[in-house]
Amino acid sequence: MDGNAGLTERFEEHRSHLRAVSYRMLGSLAEADDAVQEAWLRLDRSDVSDVENLGGWLTTVVSRVCLNMLRSRESRREDPMEAYPSGPAVSRADTVDPEQEALLADSVGLALLVVLDQLAPAERLAFVLHDLFAVPFDEIAPMIEKTPAATRQLASRARRRVKGAPLVPEADLTLQRRVVDAFLAATRGGDFDALVTLLHPDVVLRADKAVGPTPAPLLVRGAVTVATGAMAAMQRARATAPALVDGSVGLAMAPLGRLFLVLGFTIEDGLITRIDIVAEPERLGAVEIAALDV
Repeated sequence: MDGNAGLTERFEEHRSHLRAVSYRMLGSLAEADDAVQEAWLRLDRSDVSDVENLGGWLTTVVSRVCLNMLRSRESRREDPMEAYPSGPAVSRADTVDPEQEALLADSVGLALLVVLDQLAPAERLAFVLHDLFAVPFDEIAPMIEKTPAATRQLASRARRRVKGAPLVPEADLTLQRRVVDAFLAATRGGDFDALVTLLHPDVVLRADKAVGPTPAPLLVRGAVTVATGAMAAMQRARATAPALVDGSVGLAMAPLGRLFLVLGFTIEDGLITRIDIVAEPERLGAVEIAALDV
């Protein structure tokens, strides 16, 4: 009993780190908690008396668990699991609080989660462990059965995807970011007047038919009309964040880190003249998303 209690206590010292790694690997708080629980179960079944660095051992274990889950997701493309294993290390409710998950996604960066979700499992593991948690490549390589050099290449390729390639000068990118940030803040805050001031009087909004509720693409003109529509999407704006969309600053709506739609902006003289909303899966899959401020 005392031995098990001591092992549980040692595990709890590393829980927050393991959860942070798992969440960035999986993009789902429920799946991250499943991975952490699996790490506990494997620890409970193992003899770690000779392990000098338990944190490193657990990080390796939870990373392998996450890699298997990502590969399984790639083959099945199913939704996150809803059944959770039980055990002495479980310390959460049976369901994940959506508010908690939204706050966590916002702290990590919705755009980053979206890009990570588009990476191959081995690329995601190499990037997350090395770039976000400073794990050396020679420790990551055995997890994906690659050489350290090949693992470095995977992380480099993932890094290029995450950071993207802006298609406009830095000064224009800064202006775009300022306007888009203000648009998102006004939408989230329900500030109709502030939103109208960001829009050109003749602004045009185009949305493909997947945005709904109409079965045909949507075309809206005029600052007041567009702002009114944005106010109706105020709750959705909570799951929306700035991102590099096809090389320019736009918005990515990604509930729980899974891309749902993107908004592209045309900005002239500091005003938004056009908004393009893409949600159709085929079109969405062709959009290049990158994270800002990574």
